[in-house]
Amino acid sequence: METNQKLKKNFGVWTAISTVVGCVIGAGVFFKPYAIYQATGGAPGMGILAWIFGGLASIVAALTFAEVAVLIPETGGMVAYLGEVYNEKIGFLAGWMQTVIFYPAFLAGYGVKVGSEIGEYIGMRYELPIAIAVILFLVSLNTLGSRTSGRIQVVSTICKLIPLILLMVFGFIFGGGNNPIFTPIVAADKNPSSVLGSTLLAVLFAFEGWTNVGAIAGEMKHPGRDLPRAIVGGVSIIMAVYLIINVAYLWVLPANQLMTLESPASAVAMKIFGPTGGLLIKIGIIISVIGAANGFLMSGSRVTYLLASKKSLPASSSLSKLNRNQVPANAIILIGFLACLYSLSGRFDMLTDLAVFSCWIFYTLTFTCVIKLRRIKPGVPRKYKVPFYPVTPILAILSGFYVIISQLFLSGRFTRVLSFGSILITLLGLPVYHLSKKYYSASTK
Repeated sequence: METNQKLKKNFGVWTAISTVVGCVIGAGVFFKPYAIYQATGGAPGMGILAWIFGGLASIVAALTFAEVAVLIPETGGMVAYLGEVYNEKIGFLAGWMQTVIFYPAFLAGYGVKVGSEIGEYIGMRYELPIAIAVILFLVSLNTLGSRTSGRIQVVSTICKLIPLILLMVFGFIFGGGNNPIFTPIVAADKNPSSVLGSTLLAVLFAFEGWTNVGAIAGEMKHPGRDLPRAIVGGVSIIMAVYLIINVAYLWVLPANQLMTLESPASAVAMKIFGPTGGLLIKIGIIISVIGAANGFLMSGSRVTYLLASKKSLPASSSLSKLNRNQVPANAIILIGFLACLYSLSGRFDMLTDLAVFSCWIFYTLTFTCVIKLRRIKPGVPRKYKVPFYPVTPILAILSGFYVIISQLFLSGRFTRVLSFGSILITLLGLPVYHLSKKYYSASTK
């Protein structure tokens, strides 16, 4: 099969928005509130503020990211952006990191979480087999074509919003509303400044995934029009959902109780609807996580495909092939294979923490692309411009620096080790890049 085949432009604005919403609303809204309220010592105020600040930071980042994505609407996302604005090596490192760390780690983490949720009912010894089965199931579906994977994304996004809407509506109707929402800010023995850092990191994980739509821009019918709508509109929807659902949680259960619950949505549903309601919400959570995993696999395989099409990876000839359904099946299989390996750890938090930090360095570099492109290409027509320039991109850059510095120097020892380790693995991409380029250059002579 020829390697110069083109990916079909099958994705419209709703598939793109569902990719943003579907990738982001996966596990964070269901599993991170307990960590947030643990950090606050069971006080609700800083938790709610963290959802607001994290949402605003993500919107600022999305507004900035969208200008670059519209100017360079190519499959591969940050690989294309950084490669064009800086150089091919930096773009490759972004793609290498996404291929070997970010996407497979997220996919593995979500598989592990599905395994643990189902394992509670059928036995925890099945947790790992279920995780691997979920990954393999998504791999097989994604090889059927972009229309199939896109439809899965739309359907799973609708399915995951239904239980969230039910919780928001009936939480306010049947909840007592007697629990404090905004006070106290933190427990008496907690430092508000340090608590803010911990809660924001948890919230930013919950918002992770909104950039994935940039990776499928090459398959969008009208990227210049639909890409900013998908990114900004998707993140705005997510922020509203997160804020309302967390107030609904507190309307039913107090923060000092939520801090003990790893799945507050199920506990709230059980409080409102009884055991049957708790089970139904659990099913909704599983669908939500699977939908997020599908979005990461769909987007991640396109990044690998782009690198291979540039002959930057080992086995590029194989990874850059499209199957008869016009999707990069071998790239999909590679991401799935690495995810299966990572899932052997069985550690959801470790996998997702590793994935989140590994990408933020390149997010921050992407934010700087807006300023650089305005300077070196001032006359290029822009279908979308980030509002309040240069304040918005500067705020996005500062938020990126905050995430990087806090993970490297202000977090716990294990998190710091993971963060430095991810940098090392990313830098190992340089010899891979040079050896691959050298091999394919020699083979064409």
